[in-house]
Amino acid sequence: MAPRQRRARSRRLAVVAAAVAASAALASGPGFAAGAGVVRVADPPAPTPTVPVPTPTVPVPAAPVPVPAAPEPAPVPTVPAPVPTVPAPAAPEPAPAAVAPAVPAPATTPAAPASPAQTPGESPAPAPGESPAQTPAPSAPPTQAAAPAFGAYLDYGARGVARIAELSAWLGGSDLRVGHTYLPGDRWDNIEGPAGFLDVWADWRREKDDRMLVLNVPMMERNEEGVSDSEVRRLLRQGADGEFDHHFTALAERLVALKVPDTVIVLGWEMNGITYTHRCGPDPEAWKKYWKRIVTAMRAVPGQEFRFDFTPTRGKDAVPWTECYPGDDTVDIIGMDSYDQPTGLSFDEQVSEPYGLQAHVDFAKSHGKPISYPEWGLFRNGDNSEYMRRMIAWMDEHRPLYNTLTDYCPHGVWQCGQNPRSSEVYRSLLSGRTDEPVTEPTTPPATDPPATDPTGEPPVNCTPMDLGDWVEYWLGGKLCIRLDWWSRNG
Repeated sequence: MAPRQRRARSRRLAVVAAAVAASAALASGPGFAAGAGVVRVADPPAPTPTVPVPTPTVPVPAAPVPVPAAPEPAPVPTVPAPVPTVPAPAAPEPAPAAVAPAVPAPATTPAAPASPAQTPGESPAPAPGESPAQTPAPSAPPTQAAAPAFGAYLDYGARGVARIAELSAWLGGSDLRVGHTYLPGDRWDNIEGPAGFLDVWADWRREKDDRMLVLNVPMMERNEEGVSDSEVRRLLRQGADGEFDHHFTALAERLVALKVPDTVIVLGWEMNGITYTHRCGPDPEAWKKYWKRIVTAMRAVPGQEFRFDFTPTRGKDAVPWTECYPGDDTVDIIGMDSYDQPTGLSFDEQVSEPYGLQAHVDFAKSHGKPISYPEWGLFRNGDNSEYMRRMIAWMDEHRPLYNTLTDYCPHGVWQCGQNPRSSEVYRSLLSGRTDEPVTEPTTPPATDPPATDPTGEPPVNCTPMDLGDWVEYWLGGKLCIRLDWWSRNG
């Protein structure tokens, strides 16, 4: 490696290390207990399946060749200092000619923001010492019309940014133009955008003009604490009266200062369910007024170019999501979180059910808004390759502004080894994509998805210890105690 290349690599390592150090310092303080890897809808364990990861085991993927693998963080539950992996270059050495430098934005993507440079990502990470970027990438498939921007939720912190390049390499150089993360919903100061938390995402966004940063923003603190309907009703009315406006003004100012004023804000997602304190059901009218106040407050910040994404979960859930729609003047995108659930529901039924996929497309069209899928993936029907094929075809047909697969178990395909057939379909259909889709899957190389299966399930005869989301994040997973560590015959 030439001296100049070594110096450039050292500078990149220093930048990423600084970002993680900031996150580590933040993790040592109070207030980040519940807010980072939860995700949505009817996901089982905490923090719930929509934002942060439901406490899955998240092994740190090794850096792609020629960067040596980063050492495992020390299992210290206070302020560990892990060394993150360095995002891989646009396409690793093993990849064929499927690397994609030229990435024209699709027709649905708005013009590049006035801000300078640009960047957007739990998936089953590869086993220690192994990286998806090291597997041979499939050859570029035949293409047709321009494809929607896509990406995956890979982790809410710096590791999520690092994994974008690794997933791209696994997909044969596909251009992942969307980065997706979530703000913690435990305290107001974290909803304002904790210092250092968004910096690495902003850096990624500014590297290229055609990238998109998608940020899920809670509307209430204590967002996953099981707050009663009566208390939610009271809080929604306070919000409708403007009591919480200043928190969202502070967030808008922070994003503008980070030079990502065009961030897509997925505000109060899955409001039609019962998981979050920012749910709509207890008082839809107050919820809509509160949404309008938040959008008005954020749009009042000089330099902002935010787009606000109204994203319910698919189906009726606790309340029809149309009853929560706040109006065309404060909504820019109409999204939908759509997982393969409930058990036994076919894809055709997901399309045709009340408030389902077709209703979503029709509603957005009638309001003149683009659609999106901020969260989608497998869930209640196992390794469902038919769902994976049909959902990708659905998005190719209906052209969402963007989509991001939730890539950790049980939802994902790259960081989740329990879905090999769906992984094969996803990889074959999306490998080599730059700005165009495919109509027929190509045959991927004879390589398996990442071997590690971070489902969060402890080994047999091992009792997991609940150390909290942030401690487990820095440790790379849960710790557990073997029940058979001692025996009289040992």
